[in-house]
Amino acid sequence: MDMTPEFIVLAATLVLALVQILAAGAARTAELGGKWNAGPRDGNPPPPGKLAGRLKRAQDNLLETLPLFIAAVLMAVVADKTGELTAWGAHLYLAARLLYVPLYAFGVPYVRSLVWMGGLAGLVMIIAALFV
Repeated sequence: MDMTPEFIVLAATLVLALVQILAAGAARTAELGGKWNAGPRDGNPPPPGKLAGRLKRAQDNLLETLPLFIAAVLMAVVADKTGELTAWGAHLYLAARLLYVPLYAFGVPYVRSLVWMGGLAGLVMIIAALFV
C-alpha cells in the first residue's frame, strides 16, 4: 500500500501528538523540577501553572479527536475513498492542529476556537468522503 497524502498527514499528526506530549511534560517538569519527574509522584502536586496547564489542555484536546481522525483516514484509504476531499480535509485538520497549540499556549481566545472548528471541518470532510 502506498503512502497516500492522507497517510503522510496522519504520520505528521502523530509526530505532532508526540511533540505535544513532550511539551506539556517538559512545562510541568520545569514547574516542579526534575526530582518530581524522576520520582514516584506520590501525593497531590500543586495545580499546573498557566503554560503547563494550557499545553496539557491543548494535548488533551488533540487526543480527543485524534482517534476519530485516525479511523477516518484508515477507512478512507482502505475503502478507496481518497481524493481531493480527503486530502484537503486531512491537511486542514493538521494545519488547524498546528495553529491550535500556540494559540492555546498564548491564551488567544476566539481565534483559537475558530481554528479548532477548522480542524473539525477537516475531519468532517474526510468522514463525508466515506459516503460519496
